[in-house]
Amino acid sequence: MAEPLLYDSLSRSLQPLTASDGETFRFYCCGPTVYGPAHIGNFRTFVIQDLLRRVVEASGLKTKHVRNITDVDDKTIRQSQTEGKSLQAFTEYWAERFHADCEALNLLEPHVEPSAVDHIEIQVRLIQRLIDKGNAYVAEDGSVYFRVTSFADYGKLSRLHEREITTAPAGTLQSDDEYDRESAADFALWKAHKEEDGPNAWPSPWGKGRPGWHLECSAMSMEYLGESFDLHSGGVDLLFPHHENEIAQSEAATGKPFSRLWFHSTHLLVEGHKMSKSLGNLFTLQDVKDRGFSPMALRYVLIAGQYRQPLNFTWDSLNAARSALRRLQQLHQSLSAAADDTSSPSPSSDWGPFQPVYDALANNLNTPDALGKLFTAAHQIERDLQASQVTREAAADLLAAYDRVLTVFGFTFDTEAAPAAAPAEVEALAAARWQAKQARDFARADALRNQLTELGWSVRDAKDGYELTPAN
Repeated sequence: MAEPLLYDSLSRSLQPLTASDGETFRFYCCGPTVYGPAHIGNFRTFVIQDLLRRVVEASGLKTKHVRNITDVDDKTIRQSQTEGKSLQAFTEYWAERFHADCEALNLLEPHVEPSAVDHIEIQVRLIQRLIDKGNAYVAEDGSVYFRVTSFADYGKLSRLHEREITTAPAGTLQSDDEYDRESAADFALWKAHKEEDGPNAWPSPWGKGRPGWHLECSAMSMEYLGESFDLHSGGVDLLFPHHENEIAQSEAATGKPFSRLWFHSTHLLVEGHKMSKSLGNLFTLQDVKDRGFSPMALRYVLIAGQYRQPLNFTWDSLNAARSALRRLQQLHQSLSAAADDTSSPSPSSDWGPFQPVYDALANNLNTPDALGKLFTAAHQIERDLQASQVTREAAADLLAAYDRVLTVFGFTFDTEAAPAAAPAEVEALAAARWQAKQARDFARADALRNQLTELGWSVRDAKDGYELTPAN
């Protein structure tokens, strides 16, 4: 079986995914900031991370997956104060909404999901460690800042020396958790309490306050994965300054490499535009469902593009995804019927005709290639089934291999609303109509469509094929 390869943002090269401890592939994912519903751009990152874990586990590696919950930062405090709610009640509500969306999208639960509020003590200890080593200092108001100039490798992930980002003069402070400024200033590890923070403060040796956002991920990842682990992931928007700051504070404290590999997925566009509140295109999973599409259709769309390229989300893409999933479901029904529930698959864990699908996924999560190979294999199996060239035993083996593939993609089907499989006569007419259309014989294509309609079937064309559904 092919060893999975992944593009590493640090070395800027393809690297094998292996367990550095020889046993478990340990990886950390920057989780949600729970101050509102996660939008589909957020979920592109989480779905791609889920796919990565599934591919790694399919390769035979055991995993340990840690994904945090950011429940204290500028955004959560500000919004909870605005709504007149306690920080705990406010963030718990949105965390529950996030988990419900994850379940609907069939995301595997992380093995550990720490929250920042529950780990204040370990964050305080990490800050003290940095102060003791001279990498951090206490400001007059009781805030603590990381001294960027104390870490010689600052900027190695985002290649600061290759870009127009400059290291600010020593002592230049950046107190905001998130910032767009193209400057690498000393950043906050601990933020002294301010009146506008309300009751949201915790004790520390430097006075009451709260941790900085960048510090939270370092403390929690090292708590559960060790001071050095295999992979750290997040959206490309987190590469600078968040991940850069994580590296600096973690490696300054331990003297060890923080994460061996770095994995970043690229932005989601909506109808060709960047997602923004002003454009009104910050769509959520609920918005998708309100338009009549399933979470599985969204999952399909979010993994269909190459993760290192911007993905343009359109409502038409959800229509195409729905058609593709129906075809995959029809194949599953046909194989189940051919296996007749009386044949057990052979004990082999072979991918069978779906081996090229796994190989494409193992090659830097090449989902466009993998999906193409999935439908190529599906088409051949459909032809063999129609020609009665598949024995019950072979169908059972194919079904087992197919289930493995669907599990890696994370696709599930709504069995209660399963589309009926078309009879062989209908499939033949539909195939003939498609061929006529490709040959631009539109008169024959229309005539064949009419025959399909008389038989109680409708056909809908997509870019690379067609979908047959029972007419209402």
